[in-house]
Amino acid sequence: MSVWLDLALVAAVVNLVLLAALSSVWLRNYRRHRASHTLGLLVFAAFLIVQNALWFYFYRFHPAFVRWFVEAGTDVQIGMMLLCGLETIALVFLFKITWQ
Repeated sequence: MSVWLDLALVAAVVNLVLLAALSSVWLRNYRRHRASHTLGLLVFAAFLIVQNALWFYFYRFHPAFVRWFVEAGTDVQIGMMLLCGLETIALVFLFKITWQ
């Protein structure tokens, strides 16, 4: 496996952890206040959880994808890792705001 694949896998796992924490806060707030904005955040988190779970599966357990990723070249590897990494940065920012 390549370093970029490992970094993308770590980013997907971190994203899943952050989304689980955020979802728990948003679910608790939705149950308390029934605000449509909070429901929107929950739906958003649910879609991102599915996306990152799929990325985790592809990065870790799908041999054809891993083979393609390794053979695709460094530019594709860095690009795909940056997509997960940028999402991680955005979720860290959202996590910090939510937990204040």
